[in-house]
Amino acid sequence: QGQLVESGGGSVQAGGSLRLSCAASGFPLSAYGMGWFRQAPGKEREGVAGIAYDDSIKYAESVKGRFTISKDNAKNTLFLQMHSLKPEDTAMYFCARLIAGTNWYSLLSPTSAYAWGQGTQVTVSS
Repeated sequence: QGQLVESGGGSVQAGGSLRLSCAASGFPLSAYGMGWFRQAPGKEREGVAGIAYDDSIKYAESVKGRFTISKDNAKNTLFLQMHSLKPEDTAMYFCARLIAGTNWYSLLSPTSAYAWGQGTQVTVSS
């Protein structure tokens, strides 16, 4: 199953930037789709950005143009670069290894996740 460890969260003011990292071990990142999800208190977990096994990418409408998902296969690490952060971006952010064969259409569905990291908190103040 492997392991996923997120880092890079923190507290920033609105308009600021953060870069989240997700270090994967026990499986090759290049062979699987991966995703970033977030969950705010009292809300359901939602997909933010995903990259499929064929490297196709999908973003939630709410983060398009502000967030960028990428990966470094050599370092087996997934990234989420976040710019122009808003208070509504405040949440616990999780990376996930997706079920094998997950296609572009299902990249942002939490039900596509095979394994989760422990999460990293992002707090954006106004």
